[in-house]
Amino acid sequence: MQKPPSTLPWYREVSGTQWKSFFAAWIGYVLDGFDFVLITLVLTEVSDEFGLSTVQAASLISGAFITRWLGGAVLGALGDRFGRKISMVLSILLYSLGTFACGFAWNYHSLFAARLAIGMGMAGEYSASATYVMESWPARVRSRASGFLISGFSVGSVLAAQVYTWVVPSLGWRWMFYLGLIPIAVALWMRRALPEAEEWTAEVADRGAKPNPFRPLFRTPRLAVVNTVLAVAATLSLFLVFTPGGEGLVPVLSVVAGLALAAFAVQLGGRRSWLLYVSMIVTLFFAFLYSWPIQALLPTYLKTELGYTTDQVTDVLYFAGFGTMIGCWAAGFLGDWIGARKAYALTLLASLAFVYPVFAVRDDLLVLGCLLFMLQATSFGISGLLPRYIGGHFPTASRGAALGFTYNVGALGGAVAPVLGAHLASGMDLGQALAVLTFAGTVVVVLLVGFDVPARLNRLTDPDARPDHLAEPDRAPEAEKADRAG
Repeated sequence: MQKPPSTLPWYREVSGTQWKSFFAAWIGYVLDGFDFVLITLVLTEVSDEFGLSTVQAASLISGAFITRWLGGAVLGALGDRFGRKISMVLSILLYSLGTFACGFAWNYHSLFAARLAIGMGMAGEYSASATYVMESWPARVRSRASGFLISGFSVGSVLAAQVYTWVVPSLGWRWMFYLGLIPIAVALWMRRALPEAEEWTAEVADRGAKPNPFRPLFRTPRLAVVNTVLAVAATLSLFLVFTPGGEGLVPVLSVVAGLALAAFAVQLGGRRSWLLYVSMIVTLFFAFLYSWPIQALLPTYLKTELGYTTDQVTDVLYFAGFGTMIGCWAAGFLGDWIGARKAYALTLLASLAFVYPVFAVRDDLLVLGCLLFMLQATSFGISGLLPRYIGGHFPTASRGAALGFTYNVGALGGAVAPVLGAHLASGMDLGQALAVLTFAGTVVVVLLVGFDVPARLNRLTDPDARPDHLAEPDRAPEAEKADRAG
């Protein structure tokens, strides 16, 4: 029987303990955003010191994406089996140490290696924190939980931009990375203070379940050997694709990596859900392809093509960061109102109006900042709904690994984006290249999400699939049917 609608204000439906859990996870996302955008801020300084080409510099951004698929899957599986809290803390420790190591890099390769560790930690942080918060908050406001949580990333990026103006001119770029020690203390505090996610506790821990999402990969000794070889092949191929070592072999290596990751998706999804895994990865790949050209190369575009000073770049990044933050907040309310899928598709459609105008403005910082604010609010900001959108497709017992794997394999679009943008910029202005990638990727995601392609494909192999695993558990059958029709 369906529950009557609550008469309480939404924020009072969330208990004090749930708010504390949220803010602890949100702080992790702030530090996540701070650590990750550091490389984009100091890319020109690093390039000057190490004598890097544009493609090499862009690959340093891509480096963090190469190991994300592995980190997301492994740390997500740990969260499914042992709890969201321990997975979240381990993730923060890993990317914090990786960031700290960047400060000691002596050449391109050592810095690239540290970025690999950051990628693994960030992948686990995304899946662990997202599942932790959504499984702790009431079902009716889980889009808000998702949007509010992801806003922490943009807060961290704004904070990083401010610290950049204080630190780099006087101390140099390395000190930006030494600050990576700070999240370690936060992670230790989180381990002591946080309760476990309520839904995971009720559906997994209290039932004595020990889910193992990787079981399909290791059913037999032969299968275990094959999948170990596939994991090595995927990682090595991706490494060579995004470093000079794979020059001339990129198409072949890309196919090898793609086939290996697709094989994992099919096995993890199983006979009933393999189409869901594959289609979700494709959707997320294009989501990163539209959003990360700007995230990764905007500071470089402002410095090199527009000739902006450090202070002017920081001002523009403020507009972008606050636009993303406001967009995440608005996305949460809109998602709870009309549904995460519709909110995501419609807001992305609106973002297309701002893509080309952003790169048409050159000399007016205020106009550029306002346009970028609107673009980021409607484009990158709406990605605050992604944890809610993805997580609703998977049950609690496998949500951490499924979200971690599909999201972070799709995140390879973010690795491709800056490199592709740099290559396109060899034949056109960098701004024009960024606009083309952003516009085209956005259109594809609008179609995939708007027409509910992952869920529709999933129903081909699993006709009884639940439309939304994060919705109210006792919703009426009519509501479930409405979700399918919508």
